[in-house]
Amino acid sequence: MKWTDSQRIAEELYDKHPEIDPKTIRFTDLMQWVMALDDFDDEASHCGEKILEAIQLAWIEEAE
Repeated sequence: MKWTDSQRIAEELYDKHPEIDPKTIRFTDLMQWVMALDDFDDEASHCGEKILEAIQLAWIEEAE
């Protein structure tokens, strides 16, 4: 997975952290959790605030 795979990342995060409310997560934590996913293979430098927002929104939709 790359940073642009926001929907797939959100699904993985939802499965891995079902107890977390994605509306309350800090972007610093979100970035670390994404990079810790088993299938994730991208550089931290390729990530930005807009990408993290897209992942968070997709995770919120997944949780609802």
